[in-house]
Amino acid sequence: MTVPALFSPLRVGPYTLSHRVVMAPLTRMRAGPGDVPRPLNVEYYRQRATPGGLIISEASPISENAKGMPATPGIYSQAQVEGWRAISDAVHGAGGLMFLQLWHVGRISHSSHQPGGALPVAPSAIAAEGKAFTATFARVPFETPRALTIAEIEDVVVNYREAARNARAAGFDGVEIHGANGYLIEQFLQSRSNRRTDAYGGSIANRVRFLLEVTGAVSEIWGAARVGVRLSPFGVANDSGEADPLPLYSYAIEELAKFGLAYLHLIEPRASGAGQAEVDHKDVPSASELFRPIWPGVLIAAGNYTPHSANEAVAAKQADAIAFGRMFIANPDLPDRIRQGAPLNSYHRATFYGGDAEGYTDYPSLKASAAARV
Repeated sequence: MTVPALFSPLRVGPYTLSHRVVMAPLTRMRAGPGDVPRPLNVEYYRQRATPGGLIISEASPISENAKGMPATPGIYSQAQVEGWRAISDAVHGAGGLMFLQLWHVGRISHSSHQPGGALPVAPSAIAAEGKAFTATFARVPFETPRALTIAEIEDVVVNYREAARNARAAGFDGVEIHGANGYLIEQFLQSRSNRRTDAYGGSIANRVRFLLEVTGAVSEIWGAARVGVRLSPFGVANDSGEADPLPLYSYAIEELAKFGLAYLHLIEPRASGAGQAEVDHKDVPSASELFRPIWPGVLIAAGNYTPHSANEAVAAKQADAIAFGRMFIANPDLPDRIRQGAPLNSYHRATFYGGDAEGYTDYPSLKASAAARV
C-alpha cells in the first residue's frame, strides 16, 4: 500500500511531526492506587511512541471532582504528575511527542467517585440516560447531578488552569481539552443538557462561553500554539446530541479559531453515533469536510479510518492528520506497519477497561512478529 500523504511532515504549533498518524486518546482504566500512572502505563505508551509521532494521552481528570471512571490517571496530585513524567520521558526517549488530554466528566460521574459521596456536577440537574461506572467497576444508572453555581464554574476553570500547569511539570509537549463525547464541556455546549438561564445557558454564545473560558485559561499556561481542542459535533455518546448541531459547532469553531491553537480534533459522525434514533444525521458529510472551510489551522480527524481512507483524507486536504484509536491498541508500532503495508494485528483480545498487561502491553511489534517467524 502506498500512503505518501500520511508520511509527509506536518507542523503542529512549534513542533514538526515526521508523519500524520496520531495516536488518539484511549481510556484504559489501568492506573494504580491514587489514580497514579504506574510502570505498566509507561511501557504501554513507550511501545506506541515513534520518532516525530504525536500521542494524545488517555483522558486525565483535572480534579478529584472531575473523575468519572475507576483507575483513570489524574493530573491533580504531585504523585500523578511524577507518574505522568515517567511516561512523557519514555515517549521523548523514543523520539515522540505527547499531549495530555484534560478531562472533566460532569454528570457522567457517580457519587462513589466524588469526595464525601457527593452528587456529580453538571450545567443543569438533568440525569443522562445510560449507566455509569462506579468506583468498583459496577455499572449503575446515572444519577441526577447537581447544577454548578456561577462561582463553582469559575472554580472549575481554575482547576483546568492548574491541571494545565501540572501537565507542564509532567513534561508534556502540550495539552488537549476534551470537549467531546458528552462530558462536562459538551454538556455546557448542548441544549439537551444545558437548561441554564444565566450567562452560561440559553443562547449559543452563552453555551459556548465555558469552552472558551477553559481554552483561554489553559492557553495562559501553555500558549495557544501548544493547546488542542477535541469536539464531536454529531456525537450522541453519554446521552449527548444537539438537535441542530451546525449553528452551535460552527460558532464554537469560529471562536476557537481566534486563539491560534495547535489543532482542532474532530470525531467523525460515523464513530460518534450519527444516525442513531436520538439524532438522525445519516446524510451529514464527514465532520472534517464540513468544518474544514471555517478552521484555518491544523485539523486532526478521528473515527473508523483505515490506512487507505486516512491517506485519501490527508491527500485531499480534508484533514491534516488522522488519529487512530483501536488500531493503536493492538498495533503498538502502527505507523511502521502502515508505512510498510504490513498486516495489522486484531484487537479482539483487548481488555479495554481495567485488567493488567493482557490485551494492553502484550501485543507483538512488527519486529517481534518477524523474529518469531524465523
